[in-house]
Amino acid sequence: MNIIQSVEVMRQSTPLIKPFKTALRTVYKTESIIVRIQTNDGRVGWGEAPATIVITGDSLDSIHSAIVNTFTPILIGKSLLAYERILHEIHQSMIGSSSAKAAVDMAVYDLVAQNCGLPLYQFLGGYKDQIETDFTVSVNSPKEMGEDAIRYVQEGFNVLKIKVGKDNLQEDIERIQEIRRCVGSGVKIRIDANQGWQVKDAIRTIRRMEDLGLDIELVEQPVKAGDIEGLKMVTDHVETPIMADESVFSPIQAFEVLKNRAADLINIKLMKSGGIYKAQIINHIAEEFGVECMVGSMIESRVAVTAAAHLAASKKNITRCDFDAPLMMLQDIVVGGVQYDGRIMTFPKAAGLGIVDVIHSHQSVVGS
Repeated sequence: MNIIQSVEVMRQSTPLIKPFKTALRTVYKTESIIVRIQTNDGRVGWGEAPATIVITGDSLDSIHSAIVNTFTPILIGKSLLAYERILHEIHQSMIGSSSAKAAVDMAVYDLVAQNCGLPLYQFLGGYKDQIETDFTVSVNSPKEMGEDAIRYVQEGFNVLKIKVGKDNLQEDIERIQEIRRCVGSGVKIRIDANQGWQVKDAIRTIRRMEDLGLDIELVEQPVKAGDIEGLKMVTDHVETPIMADESVFSPIQAFEVLKNRAADLINIKLMKSGGIYKAQIINHIAEEFGVECMVGSMIESRVAVTAAAHLAASKKNITRCDFDAPLMMLQDIVVGGVQYDGRIMTFPKAAGLGIVDVIHSHQSVVGS
């Protein structure tokens, strides 16, 4: 019958192997809400939402409250055969709470694909059956970042995402110079400033890196999220492709960036878009404008990353992936799901997300 029977909400916390540092924050552990939705025929769908207050505004408590108090009453008793109606109601039921929406959204898609007997990436389009991820180098001293970069390359990663924007511009340039010196010319380097630069500083810094021949693949979110004019100014005044990240949460924001030619690329994250439902719309709009997308993640476990990876594999226009977060965790809490072999990510043959179970703590059943 495919009727949603129960929604369970759990909290998990897992230390990171090494602190994750960006221009916006330093993270020592991944903390997230795990969602388990069960139907009356015994199927289980999984979702996850990490607390990323500085980006999405969502805390563990607010995510928990949104799912328990607002979304669960919508979900209980609904038929998955009308999943578009369910997801529309979820998005209409409250403003914001994009991470909580994403957790419920991915669990619903997990169940819908299971009902169809397909892995989710095939249900969504099935363009590829494996993908490759980059690995992120946290912002530290140039020497430490160079050492980290060498280690990641030795582990099989050939695309490095470098965090900058935390201190002064000269040190950012020195960081990239040191990493390029350490890894040579055969490794792709992309930069993420996490809104850490002023507009003219961004232009000057990127141009300097171009003049030094550092061969940067792209620069992600150089300026403040709301400064679309500034983002366009940077895009117009440098040769290096510019990617919008925090500037694009919703399809309408994507349309504004694309209409104004304010960026060359868009980074889609389920925690920003509110899940796969809206993420697909963002990708389709970008594709019509001839703009490629990357799918990335926050600091989240293989639950949410598995869902994002299924989306990334399903679409032709998604050409880059940033899914290294689970590899930063001291403990893997997921049984099943997407698997890593160095930078290569492959999918289980099981229907849906292919997640069998999640090791967790602090469980509460909020619907039956």
